[in-house]
Amino acid sequence: ELLSELERRMSYRILDGNVGYLQIDHIPGQEVLSRLGGFLVAHVWRQLMGTSALVLDLQQCTGGHVSSIPYLISYLHPAGTVLHVDTIYNRPSNTTTELWTLPQVLGERYSAEKDVVVLTSGHTRGVAGDIVYILKQMGRAIVVGERTGGSSLDLQKLKIGNSDFFLTLPVSRSLGPLGGGSQTWEGSGVLPCVGTPAEQALEKALAILTLRRALPQIIESLEKALQDYYTLVSRVPALLHLLANMDFSAIVSEEDLVAKLNADLQTVSEDPRLLVRIIKHRQHSPETGASECLGTSPVPESEAAQRVLVDSEFQVGVLPGNVGYLRFD
Repeated sequence: ELLSELERRMSYRILDGNVGYLQIDHIPGQEVLSRLGGFLVAHVWRQLMGTSALVLDLQQCTGGHVSSIPYLISYLHPAGTVLHVDTIYNRPSNTTTELWTLPQVLGERYSAEKDVVVLTSGHTRGVAGDIVYILKQMGRAIVVGERTGGSSLDLQKLKIGNSDFFLTLPVSRSLGPLGGGSQTWEGSGVLPCVGTPAEQALEKALAILTLRRALPQIIESLEKALQDYYTLVSRVPALLHLLANMDFSAIVSEEDLVAKLNADLQTVSEDPRLLVRIIKHRQHSPETGASECLGTSPVPESEAAQRVLVDSEFQVGVLPGNVGYLRFD
């Protein structure tokens, strides 16, 4: 029965690009995980270990057990160190419990060199919200989707006197050591790194992973261009060192990448002319498509075609005050 319930609330598959996808709709308690941990590792987790990146879908995860937080976080945390991820205060017992990553886990941990994206929605609540918050504060995952629904780690249903009325209220609170203690996700939810409607979150996540998978090749091409063409030769070694040690963990779009490269490269080179741009492929009309540049295309024979060509490259006008205006494109 436990296994059947677990399979109903958890699924996985391998997506295009060798991206692992793990959907969890309910996080079982430590007791269940300890009994079925071997099965989960053998039949679910081991299938995801060979993937190049992981998408953890918590969009429909509305509940779970606090005891499982260290268990799940530990598989995404490097071995050899333990991390204090949360402190939970329980009001009825007036006690606090510290949550730490586990020094050992069944099977293997997911490599820290591989990207992890967590998908969220307004239905992501409770323990799932705490896991999203911890992974975001650790810098271990890129959160994509909607602001989580907040809620509480532990809700208790209390009957009001002898009536048929009940009161549901939070009895445990996350003190969030990774956020400095003064911040709380329970009331306001967790903001995603990349906001997008929940139904588009997976598509957006895959686009981010495609960009990040291309980063090594992009940086390699940039290094070669600097070595072969940059005229300030004495500054090239410093630029290559910068690119080799640059932190791209926060890059989630082409615009992010261009902004970071330009800011860092110009700072090191002290050269505002050193620019990286995104090239957008333009669509040309049939009349001008064969005449993109005067220097590379043959000059057409007819006067009408020549006029179209000149008009596409030059603009001429007379401004107020009899000032001539000539623009070269």
